[in-house]
Amino acid sequence: MEFVFLLEQVINGLLVGGYYLLIALGLSLIFSLGGVVNLAHGAFYALGAYLAVALTGYVGFGGAAVLSPLIVGLLGVLFERFLLRRFYSADPILSLLLTFGLAMVAEQLLRMIWGASPLPASIPAVFKGQFVVGEFIYSRYRLLMLGVVFIALAGIWLLLNKTSFGRVVRAGVQRPDMVAVLGIRLQPYMTAIVVLGVGLAALAGVLFAPISGVHPAMGTEIMTAAFVVVVIGGLGSFWGVVLAALLVGVVRGITIHFYPPAGEASMYLLMLLVLMFRPRGLLGERIERFE
Repeated sequence: MEFVFLLEQVINGLLVGGYYLLIALGLSLIFSLGGVVNLAHGAFYALGAYLAVALTGYVGFGGAAVLSPLIVGLLGVLFERFLLRRFYSADPILSLLLTFGLAMVAEQLLRMIWGASPLPASIPAVFKGQFVVGEFIYSRYRLLMLGVVFIALAGIWLLLNKTSFGRVVRAGVQRPDMVAVLGIRLQPYMTAIVVLGVGLAALAGVLFAPISGVHPAMGTEIMTAAFVVVVIGGLGSFWGVVLAALLVGVVRGITIHFYPPAGEASMYLLMLLVLMFRPRGLLGERIERFE
């Protein structure tokens, strides 16, 4: 019985890791290609959750899970076109201040539109219930979430590694000067990466709204964990962020199993240990600024 309970905590850790992964992966891609630390990334996560709650009554949970990331992705086009684009070649502190201010504005706008109180978000009836194998019991909805995270991860990997778009993006991260010499403009690719990144954040908001709750400060709260994952994994590394997210989630789950009060602290201790021996993160690479 003890082993079964530990297994449940490990799977919960993988689920939390997938949660962090959807947010941290977009954050890492935007920084790697554009050199911008997007502190407003959590606002898109929160907006995705709020839109899902608002749309579910009209198009159902499945429709909301599709429409919410699409709408947030379209907002990402405007975000990149009118705000981020001005700061690719500027001092990074300027983009940091801009996105920090935008995150604060977005949080207050959510309060003004939907109110300061948390909104109710429930698991769809079709996914309620438990998956039972012997003594192992686990939520069907949580298993669905793990499946969606895996599909999203596989899709992003295929996009970045098996398409011409992905080859240009990876080249732009490593050697933007050489890409420019070849006459390839990175600007359209940066727009696509921002759309992809904020869309993934919105998807995380949709999936985890019934579990984590929907409230105005949820975007601010998740950003700390997302940055921890990016730092542990290493900037410029797809698999580094994946490994870090899963590692943080599992370590957190196991820590909660043995000593619940240290659950949140475990990821910060893990970051400290990694940076002591790998200052660039687990699989961090040397990257150049976007030009």
